[in-house]
Order: sequence, then structure tokens, then C-alpha cells
Amino acid sequence: MNNQYSSSDALNFICTHPHCHPDLALRVYTSRLIGRETSLVLHGGGNTSVKATVTTLLGDQTEMLFIKGSGWDLATIEPQGFPALDLNYLRRLRTLDSLTDEEMVNQFKTHMLDSSGPNPSIETLVHAFLPHRFIDHTHADAIVTLTNMANPEPLLQSILGEKVAILPWTMPGFPLAKVIASCFESRPDIEAIILRNHGIFTFSDDAELAYGHMIHYVTLAEEYLQGSQTLKKAKSASTTDSNMRSQLDQTIILPLLRGALTIDPVSPGNIPPFLLHVRDSKIIQHCLNRNDGQKIFTTGVLTPDHVIRTKNYPLWLDLQGRDEDQAAQAISEAMTAYEQNYIHNFHAQVAARQVTRTLLDPKPRVILIPGLGIITAGVTEKAAAIAADIAEHSLLAKTLGAAIAPYQELAEEHIFDMEYWSLEQAKLQKGRPLPLAGRSALVTGGGGAIACGIGRKLLAAGAKVFLSDIDRTRLDKVCELLAREFDPARISGITMDVTDSASVHNGLQQIILCCGGLDILVPNAGLAHVATLADLEESAFRKVLDVNLLGVFQVIKAVIPIFKRQARTGHIPAHIIINSSKNVFAPGAAFGAYSASKAGAHQLGKIAALELAEIGARVNMINADGIFDDHGISSGLWDVVGPDRMRSRNLDPEGLKEYYRNRNLLKTEVLADHVGNGVVFFASGLTPTTGATLPVDGGVASAFPR
Repeated sequence: MNNQYSSSDALNFICTHPHCHPDLALRVYTSRLIGRETSLVLHGGGNTSVKATVTTLLGDQTEMLFIKGSGWDLATIEPQGFPALDLNYLRRLRTLDSLTDEEMVNQFKTHMLDSSGPNPSIETLVHAFLPHRFIDHTHADAIVTLTNMANPEPLLQSILGEKVAILPWTMPGFPLAKVIASCFESRPDIEAIILRNHGIFTFSDDAELAYGHMIHYVTLAEEYLQGSQTLKKAKSASTTDSNMRSQLDQTIILPLLRGALTIDPVSPGNIPPFLLHVRDSKIIQHCLNRNDGQKIFTTGVLTPDHVIRTKNYPLWLDLQGRDEDQAAQAISEAMTAYEQNYIHNFHAQVAARQVTRTLLDPKPRVILIPGLGIITAGVTEKAAAIAADIAEHSLLAKTLGAAIAPYQELAEEHIFDMEYWSLEQAKLQKGRPLPLAGRSALVTGGGGAIACGIGRKLLAAGAKVFLSDIDRTRLDKVCELLAREFDPARISGITMDVTDSASVHNGLQQIILCCGGLDILVPNAGLAHVATLADLEESAFRKVLDVNLLGVFQVIKAVIPIFKRQARTGHIPAHIIINSSKNVFAPGAAFGAYSASKAGAHQLGKIAALELAEIGARVNMINADGIFDDHGISSGLWDVVGPDRMRSRNLDPEGLKEYYRNRNLLKTEVLADHVGNGVVFFASGLTPTTGATLPVDGGVASAFPR
């Protein structure tokens, strides 16, 4: 690992943050250097601090501890990510014999300089009790790998030298702070403290030196591990082993997995769907194909800090040589066994401790499948990706460690303490879950105004949204607009021709490989053409039918296998919500191709409702009318129809909008967001409804469903 510290960069960072205490600016600079190294910290892991004197509102000179705030990532942390606490008061807490977690947090909050700052790290007292100005703490892969062995102290001491102290696992918080402080006081010459199964602390009164100690000791550990040649051999083999991958079809396996991940053996219907993330690099494939792979890689987490993201153990699935039916059965059986083991261990720990805890969902977050790769699950794509990063690092670390000594995981009771520790769970609890969290949705005709409104509302409800369109320019414009409001990672644009079965198939494969499956389909692609029947050309009629009717048929037909695979192993609610039209019940003159094709698509929806009810899929229709644009995104229909309607009524664009507002019973403007609200209502499954039609038109009497 290279030392990235640059004196000129550090000075420049201080100069570009003139309103920040110079020591805090240095702290931010070196924290970001640490955060860039994923082998040191992952996704909010680790913590850093600095001690500095500040002037209070009353003019007092007070020594403060600036400590990384919970929820901040070291790679991108800003000065405001370091809440300041009264250091002298925190140090006095060491005189206590005990301190509950709740009271510890209360003391942090009541002794912060700014009450609006983020919650301080749960390891604040470690940083407070040590005397050094700069303290760095990471969960370095190489260090943790070497500690996850039986009796690792002699090996670590020989590798790292005498200026490193090694401590047994201790629960974070007040107990760990007292142990570390006592350790340093007994050996004031040390430069680092290693906590078994946890990580490494380095410290100094100089920012560069504290960071340098971290890089130095982690590098020594890395060099020792890499000297075994284990990973180099794996990388070499991965480039030559042509038989490494099996013929497992991810587009079949992933929906089966998603289904199995939704069954709650304790409270049916309580577990939301999970989005999946796939890692299948050659090095991962090689590791999983080891003869001893299952034994090595189904051991516990590298550090208990990972358990809230990944659970303690991954699920191992060997599906090679199995057909779909056999794979479905193997997945269901393995998932059940995993859950039963988790629940058994939970009750054993609760009984042994005589405590009361609420059982978390027993589903695995990491699934290892030889021939396919690492599959991780999360209610959000971010959660799944975080689990994948941790799982990949763990896989490579265990590969290196296996060449030296057998892996020795932390005892089950310590893992339980961390997984069910309220301060750890608080990291994941970000308020009430959104109604469509964990769901994936496809909206066709994604380059138009209505798709923009539907996408916005699906995103606001928590779904992962895919928009498809044949026109890439229009599609990108909608995706860019939505990305200004929501996390861009939750929005994907797919070029797709709904009239081409191969194009639809390829698009759905992309979706499965991206998130594991599909839950919500919104056939929305549409084409308009203005002509009386007498003037309507057959070619134009067929073109409209191809998009508006055949296109709906193609996407519905293509998603049925996905829905069925998810349903055969689980209970993921599946929804098809067709964007029909007011014209289904109230067609317009000179609009025969559009009206007939929409009526046909509407009828297909009813038939799909009849046929898919047996797998729990619901199919409903929305009849919209009078939607012209959405935040600068025009409606393709009105781009075609508008000029004719304006000429026939002698109106300008605003006059035409006013005409349609006054035409409906509620005298209101109908927006794309209103259609989106209708889609979310159906997709949320708030009522046991299928085969229904919901008008979103302000009330057009002639178009009332009947």
C-alpha cells in the first residue's frame, strides 16, 4: 500500500478551507486518503479524530474532540462530518465503573458544540481516552485476516514488530475505550494497537505520522500475505482456466433466488423483496471453484462490523449440472436450512443471555454460487452493492489467509452482540421503509412525458426504475431529468423496441442481470396517428398497432417467465399496469388506429389478469387523458395530435390545454404525476384488485368505465 500523503496537497487543503480549524482541515485531508483505500475501510467503516482548542460563544478556550460522525464516509467526508465534543468532560467518563450504551450516547449528544451535528462515532471514547491529537482506526483487510487465526499474536508480533500492541476482541463502546487506554498507558512507546477480529488503531500528535503508521503496518501485513503467492496463483489460473464457468444461466437463477428471499418463515409477508447484485470476475470464479471453497468461504465475517450488512455467514449453493426444476428445489431447500439455523442460533443466544431481542429477518445477504459468482441481496441497490464489496474483500482475504493457517472466526456470542446491538442497528434505520423498497420496475415508452411522471412517482416510492425507449435521445433526456431529483444509480435507461421480441428479451435480460428480476411492468409505449378511416393508410394502421397493441403483448409475454420463476420459490408481488387511454371507452374521430389499438391492449390486460392470477400477479389498467408535457418533456401523442386539434379549434398551445381542462368534470389539469400516483397505488397492493380500470382524466363522463 502506497503512502499518498503530500505536504503540498495538505497545505493546499488547509488554504482552500480558510473557515476550518487548520488541524481539522488536516484531519479531513488524511481521512480522505484513508477512505480511498477500500482495503482499509468500506462504506462508512473506520473512524478518525483530531483534538483541537476552539473559542466558545463565551470566549472560553476549550479543548474539543472532532470525531467522525455516523453516516459519513471517510472517502468523501467534509469538515461538517466531524462533530465537536467537550474533550475534558469526555475524559472524566473514564472514572466510571460502567456506562450503558444509551447513557453513553446521551453524554455525547449533551456535550456537543453544535447540537445539529451528526451523531458521533460509537468509538468516540476510544479517541477521547487516548492522548494523541490524531487517531486513525480502520478495519484493514490484511490486519483482520491475520487476526482471524488461532493464537495469532506471535505471528503478528514477528511481522509488525515491537511497537504494536495486540488485544483480544472487546465489545466497542465504553469497555473497548477503557481497555485501549489502559493498554497505551502500560506501553506508551507503541505506535499502533490491534484489536483481534476488529482492526487497527494508529496515533500521533502529527497527522502525517498517524497516517504513515497506518500505511506502514498494513503494508507489512499485506506483504506477508502476498508472499504466499496464493492470490498470484489464483489470478494466473483465472486467465487460463477455460472451464472455470459453468453453464448456469443467471437470468434463470437470479429470479429463483429473489423469490426464495421473500418467504418469511416467522411472519409471512413481512420481508420486502430484495434487489440482487452480481460479482462474477475471473478471480472470484476461481476462488469459488476451489475444492475446499465451501469450507473456507462459509466461515464468519472478517470483522463483526460487517455483520449488519452481510449477516455472519454466506449461503453456499452448488447448482452446477442442475436443470431449472432441480435448481429451484435446491434453492428453496438451502434457503430453508439457512433460515432455520439462523433462528436456532438466535434463540440459543437469547436463552443463554436471558435477554429479550426482536428477531431480525433470517435471510442471507451473501450467496456464493460456484460457476456463477457472488450474489448479494439488499432492499436497495446501494445495500446490495455494499454487501457485495464486503463479500468480495472477504473472499480474497480468506483466500490469502488459507495459505497460512485455518480461519478462526469470532465466537457466536460476540457476533450476536454486534448484530443485535442497538447502536449498530441504528446505522441502518433511516426511517419508515418506502412502499416499493426492494422492487424493480420497467416503464416502456420511457422518453415521453407520462413515463417521466410514472418514473418520478415510482422512484419516490422507493423502486429501482428502468425506462426503455427506441429513441435514445429522448430517453436520456428523461433519465437526466429524474437523476436531478433522485439517486442516478436508481435510474437506468434501456434502448428497446417493444415491437421486436428479441429486443424486448435482451432488455429484460439486462434488468435481471442488474437487479435479479422484475416486479412491476408498465406498458406505456404508444404511437399516435391522425386520419379518418377513409384516409387511413394500411401501413400507418399497422405501425400504430405494432407499437400500441403488439408492443404490449410482447412485453407482457416476455415478463411472464420472470414472474413465474419468482413465484415458484417465493411470494414477490408482481404487477402489470397498462397505460391505456380514455379513448378505450370514448374514442375520437380521425383517431381510429390509436383508439382501436389501445382498446386491444386494454383487452389484453384483462386476459392477463385472468391468466396470471394463479401466480399472484395483478394486472390493472389506467385510462389517462389530456397530459401534454412534464417538466419540459413533451408528450409524443400530443406532438402528433396537437397541431390538428389546435387547427380544428383555432387555438394556440395554451388555449388547447385550457380547452381540455374545461372539458373534464373537475375542471382540472391532468399531470403525468397523477398517472404515476395511479401506478404506485396499484403497485403498492393496497387493495386486492386485479382487472380494474382507473380513469385519470379529471372526469370525462363519456369515458366512465362500464
